[in-house]
Amino acid sequence: MKHLWIILSVLILFLFNACDNLNDEIKRPPPRDLTAAEKLLVNSDNAFGLKLFQALSKADPDSNTLISPLSISMALGMTLNGGADSTYEAMKNTLELAGLSETDINEAYQSLIELLDNLDTEVIFNIANSIWYREGLPVYEDFIKINQTYFDAEVRELDFTDPKAVDIINNWVNDKTNEMIKKIIEQIPDHMVMYLINAIYFKGNWRYPFDPKNTENGIFHNQDGTQSILPMMTREFSVPIYTNTEAAIVDLPYGDSLFSMTIFLPKGNINDFVGNLTPSKLTNWIEQLQSNRFYLTMPRFELEYDKKLNDILADLGMAIAFDKWRANFSRIMPTGGGINLYISEVKHKTFIRVDEEGTEAAAVTSVGVGVTSMPPSIIINRPFVLAIRENHSKTILFIGKILDLDE
Repeated sequence: MKHLWIILSVLILFLFNACDNLNDEIKRPPPRDLTAAEKLLVNSDNAFGLKLFQALSKADPDSNTLISPLSISMALGMTLNGGADSTYEAMKNTLELAGLSETDINEAYQSLIELLDNLDTEVIFNIANSIWYREGLPVYEDFIKINQTYFDAEVRELDFTDPKAVDIINNWVNDKTNEMIKKIIEQIPDHMVMYLINAIYFKGNWRYPFDPKNTENGIFHNQDGTQSILPMMTREFSVPIYTNTEAAIVDLPYGDSLFSMTIFLPKGNINDFVGNLTPSKLTNWIEQLQSNRFYLTMPRFELEYDKKLNDILADLGMAIAFDKWRANFSRIMPTGGGINLYISEVKHKTFIRVDEEGTEAAAVTSVGVGVTSMPPSIIINRPFVLAIRENHSKTILFIGKILDLDE
């Protein structure tokens, strides 16, 4: 049997530049309510993302982890439209989508993409999907149309034997990630027939920027017991905070506060903390957040993450999709007669930069209600968990654990 490969390249560029302040007096119309299918999809994506994050954390307890549940779900969602029979069911269950029909899934992704893309004019949040297939491959028109319609996917047929094909795909990646990721492929193997690529680019301006004049070198206590000297950003402000017996939780808004970075500083072992997280626990904690005045100190840092997800996704229930003998993607193209399609590799890359840029606006946004005593302090100088959330739909865009930071 001739085995043809599908590559899912999940490219995430996660760029934070806190570079402008916002006028607190600006009032914009509230976003529309989510449909019932959108709510179910968001809950499914968040549950899948947390499950995947915990599995990656357990498999590599001594390393940083940073993933985008939304992007991985979208890339696999496009591929799901080509799956059939037990392959389709295994992928659907792994993605926690059992409560949704195929039509519901596609329509919910379509409307969610439109909602997130236009939600906050002060935040750049771009989602791009593409499908690249070998010239002459008899791809079903329905597979192409569904992904074009619901995932806004760019679809292109290419001569994979032409060396320029690599540059064409990499140029798309470079463009969609604002030149932060130059390329994703070095060469195209002979048996490769299709690439499904998702890219997310995020650039968020802190609603309340840090003043670089207050940034000083400090110690970050790494998980392995070593210490790194890092620039530590500090400011006093009033933002949502919640503490309990497990962690101190801080919510730092971007733009018009529709997007935020939620930081969890565990009071015990970080891997135990990650392993004990549940969707309901996260929801409960976030609902408990209340604005309070305090000093926050946190590191300025950059982090890259690159992971092949095959084994983890197989362990989570979709092993059949990677099986060259048993996988069934017969809704992508005709199979049988010695030809079969299977997923060869799922790649995931993320990049995050957190800094304090935006000094011109610091005077405006740092105004707060006076207090009669020194506010409490939270110092992020040891391993922590972060989540980037869209607060209206409650979508978790990124989630990660930061154990070690290089100087």
